[in-house]
Order: sequence, then structure tokens, then C-alpha cells
Amino acid sequence: MNLTVPWRERLLSWEWLLGAFAIAVLVYACIATPGFADAYNLESSVARMAPKALLVLPLVLLVIAREIDISVASIAGLSGIVFGMLYQSGVPLWPAVLGALVVGGACGTINAILVALLRLPSLIVTLGTLALFRGLCYVLVGGTPISAVPPELIDFSYGLVPGTVVPTAIVPFVVLAAATAVILHRMPFGRRVYAIGGNPDTARYAGVRTTRMLITMFIASGVVAALAGVIQVGLTSSATPDGMIGFELDALTVVFLGGVSFLGGRGKISGVLWALVVVIVVRSMLQLQNVGAFGQAAVIGVILIASLLLADTVSRVARSRATASARASRSSVPTGDGDTTTGSAKEHHNA
Repeated sequence: MNLTVPWRERLLSWEWLLGAFAIAVLVYACIATPGFADAYNLESSVARMAPKALLVLPLVLLVIAREIDISVASIAGLSGIVFGMLYQSGVPLWPAVLGALVVGGACGTINAILVALLRLPSLIVTLGTLALFRGLCYVLVGGTPISAVPPELIDFSYGLVPGTVVPTAIVPFVVLAAATAVILHRMPFGRRVYAIGGNPDTARYAGVRTTRMLITMFIASGVVAALAGVIQVGLTSSATPDGMIGFELDALTVVFLGGVSFLGGRGKISGVLWALVVVIVVRSMLQLQNVGAFGQAAVIGVILIASLLLADTVSRVARSRATASARASRSSVPTGDGDTTTGSAKEHHNA
């Protein structure tokens, strides 16, 4: 009988509930939204979500470690501008991509120094760098888009993996998501991330080099954001100073809807992937129903708030169940003949 308990608890976990909800939303969209199930719509929806999906991965690690980086979209926009400027000046494709990644890493380093070394709050720091990096986009190009984009990048952003209907734009996310899952759930680095999120002081006393790990995660966040910025340039066929504005909203919604605790120390990649499915489907449904960008942002904002409330409710229920179970086990006292009777029952029997 006890063998069924883990399965019951697993079915009531946030990841399983979110997976069931994602499947239900997907089925509803296919039935209720004309054109949703068309191959072209599904391909374009997944491709458009690829840059946002990339922004999610470093955020998962940072939020589990009780940090956050809300400047990722601005880093992506600045990296995309630098990429466009380099290519426009005659730099070949791959060196231009490398230059964009270096810029992203430099932005991540700035965040890392301020947060990990100077011990400033990451929310306030990245709010400031969000404005700083976005302002640099306008300083560099003066509000004028860069339309010189490599044809190879455009083909990659709109192409399909040969022999499949999978957009090539999502391939970098798939590869990095698999790597992130292995790092987070199978390697010592991931265990240290959970330890930092659970209790930073205890992790530090246990020998975890929290400063070095935070520096690594913030730099990785900048590099991955830069990659997302380059892919976005290919999707829009231009590098614009307002590129990817607001993308951090979708990324944070996916992270928190996926069950990553805003208090740190908890979260799984599986839940994040289900949350990504939900956001992709909702975005596609709204677009097919001609809902404007501001209306879509409002809906995503509601989902973000609802995800925080639901995750908190599920966490409270789980804690109360665990507490009740612990009290029940403590109240059982083994008798001398091998029976288990509660303490009060035993006292009554002795009387």
C-alpha cells in the first residue's frame, strides 16, 4: 500500500498538474481556435518563441539560487545591435556572432560584479542595467534600424530541421535545455545551486563557493541572452534598438509558472518546459484572435500573477500534508508485542 504513496504525491505535484493543464490548453486551442493546428502556425509560433525560450534557461538557475536577472532582454537587444553593426561594417557572419556573444558576456560580467562581488540586490542591479543596456542600443544607432542581415541567419531562423517540421530556430534552445537539465539535476554544480537557494549561509559554510557560482551564472545569462538576440535579428530581418522589449515578461512567466520558487531552492526543468508550452499556445491563440500586443502582454501578466498564487497554494498544501503525516507518525508508539498503538490508547489500556 505504501508503494502507491509516491505516485499519489507525484500526481499531485506542480509539474504533473501543469503538464495536464498544458495538454488541456493545447487540445482546447486545436478545437476552438481556427487555424491553430495548421502546420505553418505551429512552426511560426515555436520559431517566434525561440528567443524567449533561450532567456528562460539562465533565469531558472538564477531564481533557484535566490537571484534574478531582468536585464536579459536588454542584453539581447544590445547584442543584436552590435551584431548588426559588425556585419554592416563588413565583418563575416561567425565573427559577428562571436562579437555579439562577447558583448553579452561583458554585460553579464557587469551584473556579476555588482551582485556577486559588491553584494548588491540582483533585482535592483538588473533593473538598472536593463535601462542602461537598452539606452546603449539607442545611443549606438540613434533609433535607426540596421537592415543588413546575413541571408544565412534569416534562412536559419525561418528554416526547418531537414526531414521534420521542427523550426531550426528552436534547436539552440533544445540543446541548451538538455544541457541545463543535466547540469541542474545530475551534476554537483546543480546541487550547489539548490543549496545556495535553500540557505546561502549554510551553503557557504559547507564550502560552496557562492561568489564564483553567481559570477558564472550571470556571465552565462549574458551569453545566452546574446544568442537569443542574434536569433531575433534573423527572425525580424533587422536589428532595432527596441528589439525584444518586454521579452523578460514572458521569460519570467515561464520560470514561475514552471514551478521555480521565487524564494529559491526549488524548481525543475520539466515544469519549465510545460510552462513554455502553455505560453506558446496562449500567445498563438491570442494572435489568431487578432488580440494586440498590449492585450497579449496583459494576459501574460495575469498568467504570471496566477502562477505565483497557485504555486504558493500548492506549496502550502504540500507543507500541511507533510506536517500532518509527520505528526501522525510521531503519535504512533510501538508496543512490546510488535503492535503499534497511539500513545493515548496505550495509556488508556494500562489504566
